Amino acid sequence: MAHTQQTVVITGASRGIGLALCEQYQRLGYSVVAVVRTSSPELRQLGVDILEGIDVTKANDVAKLAQYMAGRAIHLLINNAGLFHNETLDSLDFDALEQQLQVNAIAPIRVTHALCACLNSGSKVAMITSRMDSIADNSSGGYIGYRMSKAALNAASVSLSHELKPKGIALALLHPGFVQTQMVGFAGDISPSEAADRLITRIDALNLDNTGRFWHANGEALPW
Repeated sequence: MAHTQQTVVITGASRGIGLALCEQYQRLGYSVVAVVRTSSPELRQLGVDILEGIDVTKANDVAKLAQYMAGRAIHLLINNAGLFHNETLDSLDFDALEQQLQVNAIAPIRVTHALCACLNSGSKVAMITSRMDSIADNSSGGYIGYRMSKAALNAASVSLSHELKPKGIALALLHPGFVQTQMVGFAGDISPSEAADRLITRIDALNLDNTGRFWHANGEALPW
């Protein structure tokens, strides 16, 4: 399906899933805006629109993003930037825990809030979250900061979905799968390219009837 001239904004786009999303949306004919702290040779090779020097946890940087996009309609906003550490009760690092809350929970809401003026009826927002935030699915413990930060993102995103629905804007919470990225030491079971392909399928299927739901990228509905 062609998506000519529609704009997608993707955070955390320099590598991994974000880079793969940029590549595939460009191939689909989208105008791609890649939002990164630091670009990468792989991203620059794509020739997409790169907004560098944006730390999504910083209010001033997100204001620069909003200024950059001012007056431009966003069809898809994909909040992909994330941070992953493992803390257990015996190895708690509260600085790392707080940092994950900032990056994984607060930043996607900050970005969505800042870009609201660019979202119109028919626009879609995708939050890249994780099944590790599912309370029902947690059977192993550990990863305290990551789990709680992504669970907080889910809680806030469901609220956002209710507020955005009357404006004609749908929102999905999407678990990409266990993906071979730098964030997990490349230990995943699917490639970033395959994950991006699945995520795009889920985003294509997103509408106002299924807004606010929590999905695995393979189409499976996930427990809260």
